[in-house]
Parts: sequence; C-alpha cells; structure tokens
Amino acid sequence: MPIATPTLDWDWATRSGGNLTAAERRALTVGLVRVVPALVPGRIRQALGRRGAGRLDLNEVRLPDTALARAAEIEAREHLSDTLLAHSFRTYFFARALAELDGVAYDDEIAYVASLLHDLKLETPTPGRCFAVVGGESAHGFALRHGAPAKRAEAIGAAIAAHLNPDAAENLGDPGGFVSAGASVDVLGRRLADLAPDWVEDLLVRHPRQDFKRQLVARFTAEAAAVPDGRIHWLNSTGFLQLIKLAPFAE
Repeated sequence: MPIATPTLDWDWATRSGGNLTAAERRALTVGLVRVVPALVPGRIRQALGRRGAGRLDLNEVRLPDTALARAAEIEAREHLSDTLLAHSFRTYFFARALAELDGVAYDDEIAYVASLLHDLKLETPTPGRCFAVVGGESAHGFALRHGAPAKRAEAIGAAIAAHLNPDAAENLGDPGGFVSAGASVDVLGRRLADLAPDWVEDLLVRHPRQDFKRQLVARFTAEAAAVPDGRIHWLNSTGFLQLIKLAPFAE
C-alpha cells in the first residue's frame, strides 16, 4: 500500500514547529524519490546546450508597488545578509519567469513578499523550531502589522513554512509552490534548463551569488544541528548538501 505524502500545511507548521514524526519522515522520503530524478533530464539538456527560452525583461518588469511589498523589501534589506538578500530576489525572478513560461497565474504581492522574507530566520536558528516555520510566523505578524487582511497575512506565512516541502514546487500558482520553485532553481538548478542562458546570466549580474553554495551549506548544517527533527536535518540526511554543491552554478 503506497505511503501518502503528509499534509505539511500551516496548521501542521504552527502546531509542530516544523518537527517531523517518524511516519512523516518516511513519507517525505518516498516523495523525494520522485523529485530528485527529475533533476537529471534538465542537467542532460544543459550539458547538450539545449536550453529553454524562459525570461523576463528585467529592465521593464514591474514589481508589486503596494505598501506591504515596499515594507517587505525594507525588512529584507535590513535583516538579511547580502548573500541571502540576493538569493531572495533571484527566488522571486526565477519563479516569476517559470510561472509566465508555464502560463500559471499567481498572486504577485503574496509571491513577492514571501520570496523576499522566506529565509528571514535561516541565519539565526531557533533550537527545536524550523527556520521556515519561525520565519513564516514572523512574516505573518509582519504582514498583519502592515495592514494585510488576515487571510493574506496567513497565506504569506504559510508559503514560507511550506517552501521546504519537496513536492511544493510542482504548483507554481500556490504561493508556497512559487517560492519553492524559485528557490529550487537557485539552490539545485531545478528547471534551470527551461530558462534562457543569457537571461540567467543577466539576473546573476544584477543579483550575484556571492559564495552562495558554500554559505547555504553552512547555514543548513547549523539549522540541522538546532532542529534535529526538522525538514533540513531530514534533507541533509538524504544527501541534499551534496546536491547543493553540484548545482550548475559556479558558486
């Protein structure tokens, strides 16, 4: 009998703090077996020079211009290191390019705010509580303080908490899937082959990686030590750190 993928939603996140049960870890491992092989065709396409045409006009692209979006950018710039700030912007632009390539509708304000704030707590691990959950709770409160309706504030928090779920990136129309898809391009090179190489190069000039792989490995190692029952510890145990190191980026 197949093991169902657990529902790691906002209720689960706030209730559990992001700590997995043994059954949830087993189910996630089964799901990961479906996700990791999907990286292979893209790497083959890249090796053969068969790249896609996904892109955005970075000179003309319009960012959400709401009070909440502007406040989120200020928050990110004040609290993230330069390396993670650039990753957060790349996450948004990679996901937006994929969503437009796939013709998927998304809520731009929620996607933008969640993308910018999704690693807000990665650099300061909380013992026993997943950084994505703590970050989601922080972003939820931040959105409420800046006038977001309760449902939209919760959607932002839920997106951040869910972006670590292995299957989240399959649904770009969901805010958590949007963040996960963009981060997966930047962290693993997932679907990088669908994007135009000159556009990716331009994006990396505007938002450089700045030793991103090495720093992310260090952050994930610290997070795993702080939250031994969390998703990062589980991911690291499956060889995820090696996948980061092998991502098709120089740094």
